[in-house]
Amino acid sequence: MVTILIVEDDDMVRLLTKIRLGSSYNILDAKDGEEALEILDHEHVDLIVADIQMPKMNGYELVRSLREAGNDIPVIIITAMESFEHKREGFASGAEDYMTKPINYEELTWRIEALLRRARIANEKCINIGKLKIDQSTYSASYDGEPINLTNKEFDLLYKFLSYPNVVFTKQQLMDDIWGFDSETEYGTIKTYISRLRNKLSKCRDVELISIRGLGYKAVIHSTEGAK
Repeated sequence: MVTILIVEDDDMVRLLTKIRLGSSYNILDAKDGEEALEILDHEHVDLIVADIQMPKMNGYELVRSLREAGNDIPVIIITAMESFEHKREGFASGAEDYMTKPINYEELTWRIEALLRRARIANEKCINIGKLKIDQSTYSASYDGEPINLTNKEFDLLYKFLSYPNVVFTKQQLMDDIWGFDSETEYGTIKTYISRLRNKLSKCRDVELISIRGLGYKAVIHSTEGAK
């Protein structure tokens, strides 16, 4: 059974969320980021639902701590703060999704299922979207049976985007994840690689790499036929 960790300092919200999700998932809960990290030290967790404003360690700090440690557990941030700047910081911290309070639990369930599907794709190391096929185990890609010649960095970028379609990745996230925290590569490199990928995928009508002004980039799936 899928295990979800709820990180929320409001006792009533935490309890209600546990009740609403408890019929479908195994639920663990923590009152702040520090307690969440302690739980993660000895419990397997498939997905985290975290508030932002919490004592000791807030939601942003929790996600950054996980990503810096190489932990790629999907995280949905839920908060009453809904400004553009707060959303940008949420995605920049490494969260995969962002919802505002009051919580619509039906929508939350949809988002959880979508993230879990994407995580399964990442774990299986093979993605099929329409006629596009990419296999991380062999670093190979093809469209309609024709090979697509990708460098390792191009492949890593494409694989990351397609593992989490419609999720916006900032330039800093991409730099850290693909080139590494210690890299001296400049942001302009990301733009160059995105341009190269677009050219190499020019015949592919199933996938599009989109620029989100002020935020970063995301992959949009135009066809889910045969997607795995």
